[in-house]
Amino acid sequence: MSNAFRLLAALLALAALPAAAQKSLVYVTNSAGDSIHVIDPSTQKVVQEIQGIEAAHGIGFSADASRVYVSNEAETTLDVFDQRSGKRLAQVPLSGHPNNIAVTKDGGRIVVGIAQEPGALDIVDARSLRVTKSIPVQGRLHNVYVTPDNKYAITGSIRTKVITVIDLATEQVAWQITLDEGIRPMAIEAGPDGSTRRIYAQLSNLNGFSVIDFASRKEVARIQLPERGFGVAERRMDSPSHGIGVAPDGGTLWVTSIAANSVFAYSLPELKLVGEVALPDIRVAGLAPISAVPNWVTFTPDSRLLYITNAAAKSVSVVDTRSMKLVATVPVGEVPKRLNTLVFR
Repeated sequence: MSNAFRLLAALLALAALPAAAQKSLVYVTNSAGDSIHVIDPSTQKVVQEIQGIEAAHGIGFSADASRVYVSNEAETTLDVFDQRSGKRLAQVPLSGHPNNIAVTKDGGRIVVGIAQEPGALDIVDARSLRVTKSIPVQGRLHNVYVTPDNKYAITGSIRTKVITVIDLATEQVAWQITLDEGIRPMAIEAGPDGSTRRIYAQLSNLNGFSVIDFASRKEVARIQLPERGFGVAERRMDSPSHGIGVAPDGGTLWVTSIAANSVFAYSLPELKLVGEVALPDIRVAGLAPISAVPNWVTFTPDSRLLYITNAAAKSVSVVDTRSMKLVATVPVGEVPKRLNTLVFR
């Protein structure tokens, strides 16, 4: 066999590797701590701890996976870290107190939700690391996302109950919708052509989620999750469901419930309930079991593993999405909430 043939065979083999073979890391921000924990999905072990950032919140990554972006609530900045060393490279001053962040699909911009009145979406240029525009919105922001087709940023406000859709080409508000409860975490479903089909929005005082048709700009359904008697002792009934995500393969929607101390799976696009995975509870002598307060979710790139932060248990639950079983619990820091998956491409 010639060397050229061997090289061709090796390249073809690499091209045929499934998504599972893509190396990834799961980054967890500890909202009441001063560090970020990094989990290796191949071992379910913490392999790095980035220290020196108090009240880290939203987290995202550069397109080449060399940098980690984190919203710093303590210092009102977007902090930039070197992925390998964990050292802070820069701090970008923002227009106000930040909440969640998202990175455009091309890696060119970081969008930062400003959780301070009157509310804004800061646009940070990834090259210059400067805020190039601050787009006014209606009410301080809780969350921000970029649609799968990279055309829009979607933001939500708890106070004003408004979802705002911003055109990323013009950096102007395209449209908005007002619901009857505050907007909590959201997830976005793409249609067959890659465009945005539906927004799934968790709401204040709802153990479930709202379904918003993107094309018609209307709420078309509201789904209630089963309850298991949790939430009252934890004082979380104002937000009994606070974590939602569409699997990378687009086949399922996963929704956490503090009130059930579980995560629920729905098939897409049918939105049929197909499974529930109970999460570890907290047991204290003389008291009824307490919810671990499951929050945000993220996935491995092959959609095989689901990671869920347990804000009250200082841990991350790992769920096998095929068997729908809890397969690991990883200790992390104080009050873990946001988490995201870095994929090395």
